[in-house]
Amino acid sequence: MAIFRGAGVAIITPFTETGIDWDRLRTLLNWHVEQGTNAIVICGTTGEASTMSESEKKEAIRFTVEVIAGRIPVIAGTGTNNTSASVAMSKYAESVGADALLVINPYYNKTSPEGLYRHFKAINDEVNIPIVVYNVPSRTGMNISAENLQRLATLGNVKAVKEASGDIAQIAKIRRLLPEDFQIFSGNDDQVVPIMALGGDGVISVTGNLIPKAISDMTKAFLGGDVKEALRLQMATFDITSAMFIETNPIPLKAAMRLAGLDSGILRLPLCEITEPNLVKVETAMKAFGLLGGQNG
Repeated sequence: MAIFRGAGVAIITPFTETGIDWDRLRTLLNWHVEQGTNAIVICGTTGEASTMSESEKKEAIRFTVEVIAGRIPVIAGTGTNNTSASVAMSKYAESVGADALLVINPYYNKTSPEGLYRHFKAINDEVNIPIVVYNVPSRTGMNISAENLQRLATLGNVKAVKEASGDIAQIAKIRRLLPEDFQIFSGNDDQVVPIMALGGDGVISVTGNLIPKAISDMTKAFLGGDVKEALRLQMATFDITSAMFIETNPIPLKAAMRLAGLDSGILRLPLCEITEPNLVKVETAMKAFGLLGGQNG
């Protein structure tokens, strides 16, 4: 059974000086459901999970499951470079009702292929919900090759990959080597249509925090057979997606959300506010898209 098809959003975490703004998070979650988002990822890279405490992660996962209330799947980011901590958080996420797990490969440690397999096996063996492998070598310093992913997919709960390597040839190889029911989600908003054309199932989006309906409509068009419309939307969102990565994610995104009237909260150090020249570039891209002045539909 598919985890989801279409547009998932790796949601931001709206921080205050003292913690998480739960009312703002509730508003954003409900808005995403209304805008057609097909799944929510909580505690991902865009959510600044690396600067959240264990208790904050647990509460964010529990809260998101409670607010979403089964309307769309909730995917909990539970992976770290500490295997035992990843196992514990994964078990917790399952216990409070998460539908699936997003598990990054161990970073900093830079393990071997065998260590990678054992890391995922340790998590796999302690849960009974689907695992989405998160391959983002620009963050982890380690690429998960198609062959290594093929081995991970022999584990019973490893059902999908969020592919953010940017390597289209590798993604094509994954589609060729992995079973037909193994899902592939684009981890890059500028490659949604190309990856879906290779047999992918959609995207786990950053830009969807800002323009969820456009990202959802893009995947809906492709899945409905209207490739021309999907491609039009891919091109239409290209500049605004580029602006979201002019600095480290989610720095530009949170600035853009504030400009659009979507209170995104503060960033946590070591991330800091966008530079003025780059803010101007973000604002320019937003104006070109027709965003400024309110929430985009």
